Amino acid sequence: MALDPDFLAALICPDSREPLAEADAGLVDKVNRAIADGLKNKGGEAVEKPLDGGLLRADGKVLYPIWNEIPNLLVDEGIAVDELG
Repeated sequence: MALDPDFLAALICPDSREPLAEADAGLVDKVNRAIADGLKNKGGEAVEKPLDGGLLRADGKVLYPIWNEIPNLLVDEGIAVDELG
C-alpha cells in the first residue's frame, strides 16, 4: 500500500506532533504477529484485526494502524512498537 506523498506529508502524530512515515512491510508483519498473540494498543484495548499497513512516528516508538487504506490517527489506537521486543 502506498499513500499519496502529499497526503502523507500533511500527517503528523496527534500526540507528539512528530512526522509520520509509512512503515515497512517487515514492521507491519511483526506487529501482525503480535496482534495474533493478543497485542494491546495504547488505550489498553486488544487490537482485533491485522493491519493493512501503518504509519510510524519519527522516533520509531508508535505505529498508527491503517485498515482498508484509511489511517487511524487516534492516540489510543496507536501501537507501542518500541515495546514489541
